[in-house]
Amino acid sequence: MQSGQNRSSGNTTLAAAALALCLLLAAAALALCLLLAACSPPGTPLEQIRGRGQLRVAMLNEPTSYYLGAHGNQGYEFRLASAFATRLNVQLVVVPARDAASLRSLLTGGNADIAAAQITADDDWRRIALPSASYRSVKQLVIQRLGTTRVRNVAALRGMRVAVRADSPQSRLLQELRGNGAPYLGWTELARDTAEPLDWVASADADFTVMDETEFQFARYLNPGVAVAFELPQTRDTTWMVRRNAPELRDAIDAFLDDARRTGQLARLDREARAEMHSFELLEARQYRADIENLLPPLRGLFEEAAAATGLDWRLIAAIGYQESHWKPDAASAAGAAGVMMLTESTATAMGVTDRNDPRQNIMGGAKYFAQVLQMIPERIPMPDRVYMAFAAYNVGYGHLEDARILTQMHGGNADTWKDVATNLPLLAEPVHYLFAKRGYARGWEPVKFVEQVRDFLSVLEWSGTDSESPAAVVPEGALSLRQRVGR
Repeated sequence: MQSGQNRSSGNTTLAAAALALCLLLAAAALALCLLLAACSPPGTPLEQIRGRGQLRVAMLNEPTSYYLGAHGNQGYEFRLASAFATRLNVQLVVVPARDAASLRSLLTGGNADIAAAQITADDDWRRIALPSASYRSVKQLVIQRLGTTRVRNVAALRGMRVAVRADSPQSRLLQELRGNGAPYLGWTELARDTAEPLDWVASADADFTVMDETEFQFARYLNPGVAVAFELPQTRDTTWMVRRNAPELRDAIDAFLDDARRTGQLARLDREARAEMHSFELLEARQYRADIENLLPPLRGLFEEAAAATGLDWRLIAAIGYQESHWKPDAASAAGAAGVMMLTESTATAMGVTDRNDPRQNIMGGAKYFAQVLQMIPERIPMPDRVYMAFAAYNVGYGHLEDARILTQMHGGNADTWKDVATNLPLLAEPVHYLFAKRGYARGWEPVKFVEQVRDFLSVLEWSGTDSESPAAVVPEGALSLRQRVGR
């Protein structure tokens, strides 16, 4: 009987111990859950975006996506993402990415809410993310070198040397074509940061490349020796990508895109993006002379007043103003620049301009900004190169000019001469160069044309007898007498 009592007592003790252990484990599990809940952001990904007040969008630094332009951030994806952030009433934060692989990594790692870079939702993307509805259909162009026999169909690519970017929609398009009636197709894939397919075509290292029509609109200014051979019947649809656990965010994007398409906002953004592609064109001398007679007189006193305040020749300020706006006080750009000198809102604020539509304030602000930029150019750089570099910096930004000067040094050129820097500035539009530049992509051909055209406009002002009458208007020696300009 005693033995039974002992067993009963022992069983009771074991049961109590087991119960205590269960309670302890339950408490630990509850504590762990509470800890995880405290560490994890509450709500869905869309609720988290609204909670933090920021929309993080991963983008590639390239002309069709996002880049720093002369008048601030530009690019189609940047404009579209800005509109979506405004709809959510949050701030847009751009997360730069190097290539498609890093875009995917940023998204899956939780460092970005959206990947937006003219993406086509292929198998690699669908494995890790949800695609939005398509917002743009991009034409695919076959490009060849000028001076060669023009081809007009895929069959003509048999036996030809074709080069495309690695891990690109064009590479996958060629694979699709080869599997659907064109088994003879062959091509070379080039890494994004080492070579540019269009350069290969221009230099005869390849016969053809395939690229987006939107990208070619930018790239053709760097390679005037190439042309469109024909347009492929296939287009590619672009989408945004979100993490697989964010269907609510994807639905919000789709609703935004649907509204943007219905209201014409998508069409407007596309027009603005295409406007960025336009190169500066030099007007005929006859038109410019007519503008000197008709448009300049009402503004001349304002240019002279700004010259007196900054120590510059008024004709220099006037030449910049003509290149920027053709002396139109109500001029405005899609990027938000405005007025005779095309001041951005931030530049205007920095120069003390409260009304960019006031010609007097606008011209004074532009003159002060140019004088400031000129002071930033190292004094060791001789005239007139120093002024030419200031022209370029006024157009593209001082940071991009510095990137071009560094690139000039790397290529063995003289970073203190405009001729060498002008040769390297356009290279900032090529991935093999801008991926390693501090400020990234720039439409580098534009400041080169800007400098050439301001110099031409200034020459005509000199030759037309519009002498400076302001004793305070100082012309740096050798800088502005472009009748004797170097290298022209």
